[in-house]
Amino acid sequence: MLEISWLLRLLHILAATAWVGGSLMYQFVIMPALRKAGPLPAVSAQIAINFKRLTNLCITVLLLTGAYLTFDRLTQTTLGLSYIVVLLCKILIALIAFILAFYVGQSPIRRLARRATTFSRLSPQIVLALGVLVFILGALLNALFEASLASH
Repeated sequence: MLEISWLLRLLHILAATAWVGGSLMYQFVIMPALRKAGPLPAVSAQIAINFKRLTNLCITVLLLTGAYLTFDRLTQTTLGLSYIVVLLCKILIALIAFILAFYVGQSPIRRLARRATTFSRLSPQIVLALGVLVFILGALLNALFEASLASH
């Protein structure tokens, strides 16, 4: 059982890293380079398709492994209210990020809205910020878990 938990935790961390790291790369390297290079519609479209595939895979892995890991942690030991509150915040923020990422990935809808709303233009940056926040909450959860083990 420990090996399965370890493997799923590893997959969870790798999926989160790929998504957040990929978002950083997309926002701060690829998009500025494409803007500077001028219109390259075929390249831009292929990058968007590939990034959407990566994002969808990461979200699927995060949801599946996250459900297992949540159940695994909650059944192991007494974690306390602070752990539960941070976990619920992490889950809520992650779900918001997933929904927003789905919205961003709907290119025809977004293309129309991008011209009309600031939210549509900022949504990729919001997804990235939420992803970083989820990472921070994950680190806090780990610290709270370790502290609960030390106190027993």
